[in-house]
Amino acid sequence: MNTATPTEFEFSFLEEGFCAWDIVEQKISESSTTDDRDAFYICDLGDVLNKHLRWMRALPRVTPFYAVKCNDSRAVVMTLASLGIGFDCASKTEIQLVQSMGVAQSRIIYANPCKQVSQIKYASTHGVQMMTFDSEVELMKVARYHDSAKLVLRIATDDSKAVCPLSVKFGATLKACRGLLEQAKELGLDVIGVSFHVGSGCTDPKTFTQAIADARCVFDMGDELGFNMKLLDIGGGFPGSDDSALKFEEITAVINPALDKYFPADTGVKIIAEPGRFYVASAYTLVVNIIAKKVIMDEDLDSDEEDEGTSNRTLMYYVNDGVYGSFNCILFDHAHCFPILHKKPKPDEVMYPCSIWGPTCDGLDRIVEQCRLPDLQVGDWLVFENMGAYTVSASSTFNGFQRPDIHYVMSRAVRQHVQQVCSQGMPTPKEDCFLFDMPVSCGQESSSEMPTKSCQANVV
Repeated sequence: MNTATPTEFEFSFLEEGFCAWDIVEQKISESSTTDDRDAFYICDLGDVLNKHLRWMRALPRVTPFYAVKCNDSRAVVMTLASLGIGFDCASKTEIQLVQSMGVAQSRIIYANPCKQVSQIKYASTHGVQMMTFDSEVELMKVARYHDSAKLVLRIATDDSKAVCPLSVKFGATLKACRGLLEQAKELGLDVIGVSFHVGSGCTDPKTFTQAIADARCVFDMGDELGFNMKLLDIGGGFPGSDDSALKFEEITAVINPALDKYFPADTGVKIIAEPGRFYVASAYTLVVNIIAKKVIMDEDLDSDEEDEGTSNRTLMYYVNDGVYGSFNCILFDHAHCFPILHKKPKPDEVMYPCSIWGPTCDGLDRIVEQCRLPDLQVGDWLVFENMGAYTVSASSTFNGFQRPDIHYVMSRAVRQHVQQVCSQGMPTPKEDCFLFDMPVSCGQESSSEMPTKSCQANVV
């Protein structure tokens, strides 16, 4: 079965000298001529490819299995499938999505330790063998409905310093592991390895060291019981943008020596991981429009204080996407989202205390509690970067507000590179070399003086 290439969805070419921000400008310009100023995304698939090259350079021994739950946009999944990486699926629907693109069963791990029986049956019928477990009950289900499964025992970690802990829900303790392995042996099941997850938003890279050491202990237990332990899954927890407190390379600098110590290359153990936000967070830019505004006057401030630069005005801006849509990441992923001005403010422009709200009739629909912005008007635009992780995949149409359209872009160089990968395989990137870096001219704020030449974005 051939893997699909990223030509089966609509995208725009970025001509030489242009970047994703230019497409933002173009879409804003097009929308500003009408009353239809809906929120929209720009997704730069070149950024996704750059992340893959960065991963290969930093973690050469670790094969990524992309966590589909993070962003299940077909264009993203298809682009990653064309690069030959694996996929971490948590449900029948995610397995169907990945397999519809021709991804081989060996490139899928059903990494949900608590599975519905009907979905275990589906995995069995469709050849998906690798799957995780962390309890006796799960072993009984698998033994009955998928006895050819290749099982991976998920262990708990100390994820107390993670933004989103997971071990409170998933993972067996080291004390419980031997009993689970013994039961798997009695049931005639095949355990091939160990998995763990240090939690999303990991803030302490040493957590990986301890988890890898614990996995080594469980490997030894499995070897003693006669299992052919050959797979280590180090999970996710990798940052998706460079503004995170802990940088990606700071984490990998801890992981690599731990792997070399506990799982040397000559052991033949295959090492995989489940990155999600790492691949997609920075690829997405969300652009929203101000649909309403409210001015709150603070009567406690007198005119003298205002003359000294302290404003008695607080501004409330309402935009056409919110926490029930793309900004659900604020509720579910503990994200902190702050806007970038579409137009660069003047040096002497007054900045006011502001809050930003979504469009629904729910009082919880607040995007930003406090920030400082100029006196903007209805119809102006705000831009939010790094919006690709746990946003589109969990958004709803609550109150009848539709999800923003996603406009995919890639350079011709990226397109050619992906096609080359499909036919020849992934080359080893040169050290300190990104093939498709963004042009230097792409800033976080655009001035009023934009290039006179329009961005050549051709829909394919």
